Parts: sequence; C-alpha cells; structure tokens
Amino acid sequence: MFPILLAVLLPFADPSQPKLTPQQQQRIEQVKASFEVHRQAALRLNDMAQSIQSEADARKFVDGIEEELFGHRGPIPSKLQSWITQSMRRRVARAEFAAVSDPANLIPEQRVVDVWNEYVREIGAPEDALVTVAEVHNLRDGMYTGSQRMWGFGQSLWIIPGIYALDSNGKVAAGCRAIEALKVLHDMENSFISVKSARERVQKGVLVSDLLRQPQPEAAQPISTVVSLVQSPELDLISACARRYSEEHGQKAYKELMERLFQELFPVQ
Repeated sequence: MFPILLAVLLPFADPSQPKLTPQQQQRIEQVKASFEVHRQAALRLNDMAQSIQSEADARKFVDGIEEELFGHRGPIPSKLQSWITQSMRRRVARAEFAAVSDPANLIPEQRVVDVWNEYVREIGAPEDALVTVAEVHNLRDGMYTGSQRMWGFGQSLWIIPGIYALDSNGKVAAGCRAIEALKVLHDMENSFISVKSARERVQKGVLVSDLLRQPQPEAAQPISTVVSLVQSPELDLISACARRYSEEHGQKAYKELMERLFQELFPVQ
C-alpha cells in the first residue's frame, strides 16, 4: 500500500505540475487519511499479536483482524463467511492462545500442507499446485523475513510481523500460529507464484533469511527472493480454479468445503 500511495502522491509534488483542483486536493487528503487509519490499526494489531497472555487477548486480536479486513468494506463476500462466524472466531482465538502459550500447540506445517493439498485436489487445480512441508516452511520464512524488512517502510495489515511463530533463534518455527496459518493459506491461493519461488529456493537449499544475511558471490546464479508483480497466470492460478469450482458446484458446495477444511485446520482439542 505504501508504494501505491507514493505513486499517487508524487506526481503532485513537482511544483511544475498544474495547480490541483479542490476536488483533487480533497481526494489526496482522503487517501492520506485512510492510509493513516489503516497504518495505526496495523500497529495496534502487531502489538496485540505480540502481547497475548489470555484467550480473551487472543479473541480481541482475532476480532481486530476481522474488523480491519471487513469492517470498512460493507457486506462480507460469501466465500469468506465460513470462518468468520462467532463460533469459528472463538476457535481461531483458542488456537492462537494455545500456540503462543506452548510451542507444542503450534499448528504443524504438515497439517497446513494436508489442508492445502486437499483443497487444490477438490477444486481441480493442477498437480503442480500440491506442496510439501519444505516448501511451506520456506514460504513462511520468506513471508516473515519480508514482513520484517517492509515494516519499517510502511505498516499494513498484510505485513504484520508479529503473527509468526518463531523458534529460540528468532527464525520461523516448525509450526504456525492460528492467524499465521490462515495468512499462509490465503497467500498461497491469491499469489501461487510465491509458492513457485519458495519451491525454487528449496531446490537450491536456501532460505530468504539466510540469503539476506550472507552476501552472494558475484558469479553465483541469482535466486528469486522477491515475487515480481507481473502479469502471470500463476498469480491467479488457484483463485481461478476456486471460481470455476464454485460456478460448477454452487456456493453451498464451496462453503461446505471451506467449513470442512476449517475443521481440519483447527480440530477440537
């Protein structure tokens, strides 16, 4: 969001540009005010993510995430209603609190992999969309490392670093927190090209966090650490399959699929 905001504002920073109309100036001020509202919300949510000491704290955090995602945008799309019911928010909050209370309660990466692979098989995605634990771990490492580096330049809900489960060395743990697991699945669906980048790094035996700590030899082949936002069918690969599934089977079938996967991701303890 921050680079987009700059792109909107910078053309008007040049004194040689024509004088802004009152309507243009008003629009700029609205964009700036909206950005600041969301920035402050992201800061609060990051603090909340790092200071959960009770299930009530976790519930406030989960509710805060939902409010920031949907509270400013009118009716909630039907495909998202399956996990944001009150009972499901409570289950996510319990899982979030359990994960921060004891590393043994982290959501195993294998479970995330199993849920994802079941999803892509159900919606008829290509076999190439199936993932492994190593790929999911590498993807999480890249997501967390990127969030850390970007956080200082512009805070937003999508790059909150406080949601990730870390080990004693400060690297991503072998399991996920609840909101983190949902974010991983969201990102894999909405930008599958990031999974391809993680797959490439797994094949080369590297993590983004390691690459950024160690300078690469000049002769070494470059390794993708940042997803380029270019037109690519892989960017929308899974979402396109999900839309097709919903069209062919109906919204009810899609919702039932999402509810089943939710139960598998957050089983009753």
